[in-house]
Amino acid sequence: MCKWTPTTAGLHSDLTFAGSALPSYPFPLLCLSLLFLACSSLGGCPPALGHDPLHALAQGTNCSWTLERHTRSYNHLEGDVRLRRLYSANKFFLCIDKTGKVDGTRRKNYPDSLMEIRSVSVGVVAIKSVSTGLYLAISKKGTLFGSVRYSPSCKFKERIEENGYNTYASLRWKHRGRQMFVSLNGRGKPRRGHKARRRHPSTHFLPMLAT
Repeated sequence: MCKWTPTTAGLHSDLTFAGSALPSYPFPLLCLSLLFLACSSLGGCPPALGHDPLHALAQGTNCSWTLERHTRSYNHLEGDVRLRRLYSANKFFLCIDKTGKVDGTRRKNYPDSLMEIRSVSVGVVAIKSVSTGLYLAISKKGTLFGSVRYSPSCKFKERIEENGYNTYASLRWKHRGRQMFVSLNGRGKPRRGHKARRRHPSTHFLPMLAT
């Protein structure tokens, strides 16, 4: 049987097991050590406990936890609308002019760069220029353009990446099985969707609040 005998001289304590004394350790440290060993061998935490080992100790529950940040899609409800400027990792704002040309600009408050981002289904958005009323669209060949009409070519999968930036991949079109992304190169020019990759900075955008 295990018995804890507190000492009066300090914060240390002795554990006696089956008549033999174990080495003297600080009791809180020993408890945490036992908790970590137990967590390594058992399943996940109950939802109510989350990933807090100290809370688990207080509840007397064995659990395991991880500190990880996964890429994920936004789970916006259908119809959610945000006014944003899409600022690329290459330091350009995505814009659509009245002729339907997609380009990048360094001007922060350029009218054609203000976008209405509307959720059309879970994780899928449509992007429209507020000033021109044109939808961002991508062709079968991966060319970006502004469309007067809303169509399946205007739907993009919005996903937040590990670095905190968003990527926008065509929901309709792929190139040889690969996703095609909205992308601005180092000169602010749109890059063909099939030449862009998810991890490339040219495909990364921050949806900045309109000011």
